[in-house]
Amino acid sequence: MTDGLARVKSIVIAAREAHDVAMKPISLRPARTRFALALFGLGVAACAPLNTYYKPGANVAQVNRATTACEVQALRDVPVSTQVRRTPPRYIPPRRSCDSNNNCTTTGGFYVPGELITFDPNTELRKRVETQCMADRGYAPVSIPACPGSVARAAPVQATTTLPALNPKSCVIRNSDGSFQIVTRG
Repeated sequence: MTDGLARVKSIVIAAREAHDVAMKPISLRPARTRFALALFGLGVAACAPLNTYYKPGANVAQVNRATTACEVQALRDVPVSTQVRRTPPRYIPPRRSCDSNNNCTTTGGFYVPGELITFDPNTELRKRVETQCMADRGYAPVSIPACPGSVARAAPVQATTTLPALNPKSCVIRNSDGSFQIVTRG
């Protein structure tokens, strides 16, 4: 039995060492790589639609407070339930290979361990409870598309403080400070 445990342990150690060598913490990457990743992230965020709860005439600060209150209520009513599962292991059968002189070698079979998967089965229910809470307060979930670059460049830089009525030509400009501006394309 000890031989089996030693073998398993040596397999785990070898796999861990190989894994540690391949991984590099982001802080060890060159500064230009971190800068490029940050710029890419900002660029993607600027092109993404604004998904928020909406009620025309509401103050943005009120929406943020209501959203936070509903998120807290949903978390209290439907708490996080982190589940950990392991996928089944796979057996890789032995392989036999022969050369032109009919000299054959067999490579032994082995098991590939299953992967660990972590998930929260309450995520969707928690989001529904949050959306219901916001609906009870008069807010509806919306997705406002990002404005084209020409519209964003033409608009003066400012932040929306009161939510305007939306129409099919409404779009959003994201500001560098995290605020946003909702405009109507002409």
